[in-house]
Amino acid sequence: MTKTVLVVDDDPTQRRLAQAVLEREGFAVAHAENGDQAIARLTSGGACDLIMLDLVMPGISGQDTLKEMRARGFSQPVIVVTASGGIDTVVQAMQAGACDFFIKPASPERIIVSIRNALSMGALKGEVERLKKHAGGKTTFADLVGDGPAMQMVKRMGERAAKSSIPVLITGESGVGKEVIARAVHGSSDRSGKPFVAVNCGAIPENLVESILFGHEKGSFTGATDKHLGKFQEANGGTLFLDEVGELPLDIQVKLLRALQESEIDPIGSKRSIKVDVRIVSATNRDLAVAVQEGRFREDLFYRLNVFPIEAPALRERREDIPALVETFIRRFNVEEGKTVVGASAETVAFLTAFDWPGNVRQLENAVYRAIVLADAPYLQPYDFPAISGVKAPPPAEIAAQPAHVPSAGDLIAETAPQDAPVRILDGRGHLRTLEEIERDLIQLAIEIYAGHMSEVARRLGIGRSTLYRKVREQGLEDVLKGAEDEADGPSSQVA
Repeated sequence: MTKTVLVVDDDPTQRRLAQAVLEREGFAVAHAENGDQAIARLTSGGACDLIMLDLVMPGISGQDTLKEMRARGFSQPVIVVTASGGIDTVVQAMQAGACDFFIKPASPERIIVSIRNALSMGALKGEVERLKKHAGGKTTFADLVGDGPAMQMVKRMGERAAKSSIPVLITGESGVGKEVIARAVHGSSDRSGKPFVAVNCGAIPENLVESILFGHEKGSFTGATDKHLGKFQEANGGTLFLDEVGELPLDIQVKLLRALQESEIDPIGSKRSIKVDVRIVSATNRDLAVAVQEGRFREDLFYRLNVFPIEAPALRERREDIPALVETFIRRFNVEEGKTVVGASAETVAFLTAFDWPGNVRQLENAVYRAIVLADAPYLQPYDFPAISGVKAPPPAEIAAQPAHVPSAGDLIAETAPQDAPVRILDGRGHLRTLEEIERDLIQLAIEIYAGHMSEVARRLGIGRSTLYRKVREQGLEDVLKGAEDEADGPSSQVA
């Protein structure tokens, strides 16, 4: 998805220049004339991934705007912009939460590099926070990606289930993210921060299922050289997630039912039962009711696990969440692979949203992973997903030529300035011209427009006639004045 940069500056020319630079690089741009407008936009939920904030503005200053943003919990990266601020001002802004700064006027290259670095740093912080939550068992439903109707229902049901210790059975196709939902149930409950132990019941050899789940004593069978705590004891005080629970053998189903009913387990070779405090969250991609009818799953265990069912929707049933998922995966794999992909092009997002994804979220995640590894352009293109789009990648030379040329400041002035205003503010290298040079061009332009009528020129420039004549003499514009008068066939005026 396209990243949106909020440009906060009271100078419309500066906003227009920033917009030209950013749009050349594929960013969307929003404007705010002052700090109050910026805060109002953030409060209203307007799209904003990064903020370029001018420090000197009428009304609430940039410093105060930044402090107010952070006080209200807005965490978007902020790049402060200043024309005359000293080092102390910049230091204060950085201490208040800004991630970078530059002095106006800045080159387009400097602006783009700063923005990309800020976005990359934001992605890195977000990924670190996600990993901390994942490792600490504190993932909540607020961390689940997707706000479509199907996911809203999952979140509402999951949050209600998390408030109690009721057994939860998550159903859905393979790859829909059942374990992510289970982790959110755990992280939203009072067991948050306690152990979350996941077991794939379909991946355990049949002769080891009992030992892995319930543990064994040393010497209880051939090869049992040490005592082993089972998954139930590992999850004591927390949550045990039984993925693909329908794959358990029937004899293990009996022992699992007793463990659920009595809250105690019998490790292999143990002389006494062990009490455990474990919440069970199970998942399956099969229809357990059919398995019960076919005699492959115990009916009493089914009713014990299926107390609070949650159905995880297939990805094709929540297509509106695909753009957000793509953006999340891009951010994650950028960090893992050290890449700087900005996002996916509109065409790419459109065809990814239209695809049916038989492998669901897992397939989408792996497709984006491959695209990130191979991508050479700032935005993922359809040819980065050849197995899905059927589009072949163009020759490397064409791909290298795709990134937009970063325009010079002089080019941007020429593009954004009105066509009837030929007085240039910046020189060819993007630096401000001197006030004397700009003034000379402005006076010359005024003399030409008003055909040497000095009273009108003085009035339009807002200066006195005597001051105007003095500036004409100092700037060496006598010939320009005479030429304008001759062209208009007006009376010759003598410069005094």
